[in-house]
Order: sequence, then C-alpha cells, then structure tokens
Amino acid sequence: MNTATITEKDREMAQKCVECPVCKKARKNQRGFFYWFVKRIEGGVCPYCQAYEKVYGKKAHERLN
Repeated sequence: MNTATITEKDREMAQKCVECPVCKKARKNQRGFFYWFVKRIEGGVCPYCQAYEKVYGKKAHERLN
C-alpha cells in the first residue's frame, strides 16, 4: 500500500473510478472483456484507477469486499 498522503483530489478521482461503468462491471463480474481491459490498463494509463488503488489499497479490478 502507498504510504503517500491521500488528498481530497485523490478521493474525488477514486470516486470517478467507483462510478465508472467499465470498472464497475469488472469488479462485479471478475471475468470477461471488461475485467481483462481494466486489469491491463489500470496501472499505466488511467489516473482514476491509480487513485482508486491509492485510496482503497486494491486494484481497480478487485472487489472491495
């Protein structure tokens, strides 16, 4: 987990990832195209997925529960 301070902007960006229909479907189904897509792009391309990981301590494709 990142030891960096979580800012309000990080929380706002992570919320966008929570609301994102693609990421939401990947977290729910845990398989399929959206899961594969989010798993491949989250770390290197999407700043919202990166913020999600920073705030929640999990990758954007992983379930919170």
